[in-house]
Amino acid sequence: MAIQRALLSVSDKAGLVEFAKALHQEFGIELLSTGGTAKALREAELPVIEVSEYTGAPELFEGRLKTLHPKVHGGLLHRRDSGEHVRQAKENGIDPIDLVVVNLYPFEETVAREEVTMEEAIENIDIGGPSMLRSAAKNASAVTVVTDPADYDRVLDEMREHTGDTSLRLREELALKVFKRTGAYDTAISNYLGKCDESTTACFSTSLPLAQELRYGDNPHQKARLYGSFSDSFSKLQGKELSYTNILDIEAAADLILDFRRPTVAILKHTNPCGVGQDDEDLRVAWQKAFETDRQAPFGGVIVCNRPLTENLARVIKEIFTDVIIAPDFEPEARAILQKKKNLRLMKMHEAYQQAKREPLLRSAPGGLMVMDRDHSVMGLEKLEEKVVTDRPPTEKELQAMRFAWRVVKHVKSNAIVFGSTDRTIGIGAGQMSRIDSSRIAVWKAEEAGLSLKGSVIASDAMFPFADGLEAAIKAGATACIQPGGSVRDEEVIAAANEAGMSMVFTKHRHFRH
Repeated sequence: MAIQRALLSVSDKAGLVEFAKALHQEFGIELLSTGGTAKALREAELPVIEVSEYTGAPELFEGRLKTLHPKVHGGLLHRRDSGEHVRQAKENGIDPIDLVVVNLYPFEETVAREEVTMEEAIENIDIGGPSMLRSAAKNASAVTVVTDPADYDRVLDEMREHTGDTSLRLREELALKVFKRTGAYDTAISNYLGKCDESTTACFSTSLPLAQELRYGDNPHQKARLYGSFSDSFSKLQGKELSYTNILDIEAAADLILDFRRPTVAILKHTNPCGVGQDDEDLRVAWQKAFETDRQAPFGGVIVCNRPLTENLARVIKEIFTDVIIAPDFEPEARAILQKKKNLRLMKMHEAYQQAKREPLLRSAPGGLMVMDRDHSVMGLEKLEEKVVTDRPPTEKELQAMRFAWRVVKHVKSNAIVFGSTDRTIGIGAGQMSRIDSSRIAVWKAEEAGLSLKGSVIASDAMFPFADGLEAAIKAGATACIQPGGSVRDEEVIAAANEAGMSMVFTKHRHFRH
């Protein structure tokens, strides 16, 4: 049967008036509405019946109670193919409502604001909206329910094709969308309230929409999908479709670059930095410092910078085979140069990622999930001058180099060692089973690149369990060290540093990364 009566009550009014005009003018549908939605429709000179007028019951409690009424839910829930249902509806003055258009109070957007109060959050918990959506979706055999403005045109197209009605297939698809949306909405509420009460950790739940199919997982034979709102944080401006490993690399690169304030360029491979450089005047110079750390690893890697990517930098990096380039923006001339490399993925990083990186880190576990706070801030750099554990304090230049190297080593897989100066990495050792091996690899990489470690600073993401790792750095020419401390052999390590005249600080914070 053709749709005769529609109830519209939305917080997101995008496309609402155009949709309602088509319902009324093309199909003669009676429009019921509430509050701000009714006002918007009246201003568009559309005939609207207020729900309070339709039910004969006033809106109460500042609008908290308006649609929870038998004439609304009875109009949605009664089965049109049941004689008994139809009889009861007529006896109780309940007319069918064939179309429901509802999107919910913006709870997620409200609680995403840093200054939100508990009172504001509670007031943005929708009660009537989810109830109407679920009633309509339960009766999808007869009722069309729309919760996403993106579906308005699809509904109108079907109504034009089916003489004012929609197909059962579309109604069932829209009903499923409703249950996914209301499920996600309830999850957002419970997660927010759970954060406000840290004792509420007995259950964790999440519901995320499919964002896109990925090219593949770790390997081409593994399927992979991306869920959630990745596009709020990153936009792909050009290049091949993203894979699972691309997403991991993009996240690792973005996390690293956000820990630096000076103009910085970093190169990563398999989520590990293989070079980081800084220059206040020219990103191309910063790139050169990063690239010189390791001239082989950047092949097929990721480049990231924390300033708009310049034409000068684009001219240099276009010569390198790169998988992904990430920046907060790209100069038009840089885009023009890089567009010639059709498979190269250019990713624009949005400010929204600053907030997204504060969300918990999820990792699968056998039979479930592990949830962990992200390591989103650089710990231990406050008052380094007061954290010296050796006889010789560091020079101002060494302190500056310590701060730089400590920010980098935070993003290297453990066991992690970084040799650096005030504005560049010199050698990086990552992911070894022992710290001495990471030290040796970092020294070897520096020597292979033709870089001198004399006068450099060494940073270690976790304590030195033995003096041998530090001794390897001293032998290579390092004059200062920054590390967390906390080993049972700290005194042995400090003694080795003192004997060599090395300066060392203990941050008392580690940045171990599996």
